[in-house]
Amino acid sequence: MTGPAPELTDGRLLRLHPDDDCLVAARPIRAGEQVLVEGTTVQVAADTPFGHKVAARRLVTGELVRKCGAVIGRTTAPVGAGELLHLHNLSSNYLAAHLVGGASAGEAAASPGTAVPVALPSFPDAPAAGPVPTGVAGGKAAVGAPMVRPGGPGGHGAGGADGSADIGEVMGYARADGRKGIRNHLLVVYLVECAHHVAREIANGDRSHSGGSVQVVGFPGCYPNDYAQRVLTALCTHPNVGGSLLVSLGCESFDRPALKEAVQRSGRWVESLVIQHEGGTVKTVNRGRELVAEGLAKIADVERVPLSVADLVVGTICGGSDSTSTLTANPAVGRSFDRLVAGGARCIFEETGELIGCEEHLRGRAATSELGAELAARVVKAARYYEELGHASIAPGNLVGGLTTIEEKSIGAYAKSGSSTISGVIEPGELPPAGGLYLLDVVPDGSPRFGYPNINDTTEVVELIACGAHVILFTTGRGSVVGSVISPVIKVCANPDTYRRMSDDMDVDAGRILLGEASLDEVGAEIFDLVVATASGAATRSEALGHQEFQLGYKLFRSLEPSCLA
Repeated sequence: MTGPAPELTDGRLLRLHPDDDCLVAARPIRAGEQVLVEGTTVQVAADTPFGHKVAARRLVTGELVRKCGAVIGRTTAPVGAGELLHLHNLSSNYLAAHLVGGASAGEAAASPGTAVPVALPSFPDAPAAGPVPTGVAGGKAAVGAPMVRPGGPGGHGAGGADGSADIGEVMGYARADGRKGIRNHLLVVYLVECAHHVAREIANGDRSHSGGSVQVVGFPGCYPNDYAQRVLTALCTHPNVGGSLLVSLGCESFDRPALKEAVQRSGRWVESLVIQHEGGTVKTVNRGRELVAEGLAKIADVERVPLSVADLVVGTICGGSDSTSTLTANPAVGRSFDRLVAGGARCIFEETGELIGCEEHLRGRAATSELGAELAARVVKAARYYEELGHASIAPGNLVGGLTTIEEKSIGAYAKSGSSTISGVIEPGELPPAGGLYLLDVVPDGSPRFGYPNINDTTEVVELIACGAHVILFTTGRGSVVGSVISPVIKVCANPDTYRRMSDDMDVDAGRILLGEASLDEVGAEIFDLVVATASGAATRSEALGHQEFQLGYKLFRSLEPSCLA
């Protein structure tokens, strides 16, 4: 940095917290450009892509680096002010980054040391004060689904900060088990991969019957797994599901009778077919389509009942994250979560493998000290699991998008949780027992018997839905088109440039925060509005485009301890 200048910041480089050792590029910056930051001129040493970071001051080898006030790693070489901070000179204190080009990003770095406690991350309302950066989209965003605003002229965002906004007459689907749904699907469920094609052909039949849509889910494995049994049972008895047709080959190990009995106990329509007993593909498909027609007619008559915020279960996940995720979409979802929790909703955040470095913050927000210890232990378990696998939950796209270490990525994942007290930790297929905020632990217990905890975002979306989520809030920086069966997915786009390119797939443009066109509170209120509109029946972008992704594999979880719930 060079001499004094007027107390101005021109907006090209952003300091996100007073304690930060790095500055984030709000637009691409060429080598040699001089940028005014808080009255001081910073000369950028190398071409710096949008979203990447440079050193705010000279750093020596081994020095801790902070972003958003949180430690994101330590330097592995001396770094001058204005020099790019990334894989070549910054390393995690926990785990090496994803393998890139056959070499670990941390190979040239010092060995990761003991975990370093980090300061509570801070998320500014409008980090890009000043000129709008070039190369990114401007303008106000249009929300993807038609906005239903039964609460009055001000919309749902006009309600109180305590989440008590009047959401008007939102009608749900009453289930015999006392739960309420916002969709009315019929599932065709294959119980082994050998039955997948037949299930798909059944679902692709005549859909002229009113009453709901037909969707396909299932488990591919031939061998038994308690986790898969629990998740499929939770999906078939989900409040957005009115009935299920189970399709079995006939010789797999999945406990079909137990699943059918569980669906019957919930009061939902259920039938089953065994391909080997029916006489093969054609006969099973024909019979299956007859049963689907019966099931659709049955669920068409389900009673409609009023639905409140307190009836909702809302999950959140991030996918295709970049550095803008931390600044815009994720904390905006956190604001909407705070409001939903205040209104009595059950809200679920997950990705324990992407909360590494945030364990003490989780502990401090727990409703009880016992729960706090359990939350921290779950993140430590995730770090050990990924260490055994050989890399953190950070992919090449994250690195290209400006994220360098798992701690840096974790700041964004943590931001989605908002600021409410954490009421418990749950596992896939477990329902939150009451209104509040819950952490979903998706990392299996024990050693990596079945490989990666989740090989893609779809598996985590399915696990959130298996915990009862009516709606999924999916944040993305680099862009994702993933939707889901059973529960609608609302896409919240963090990066204004990504929104410009992929607006057909996005519901909310949170990148307006980065451009200074909206605050976190405003976008958080927009997300809240869209949750209510979706519960009212408005289609999200992924629903309108026909996305029905699904994936389920093997995992191992032990029973939850009493300390997991406050």
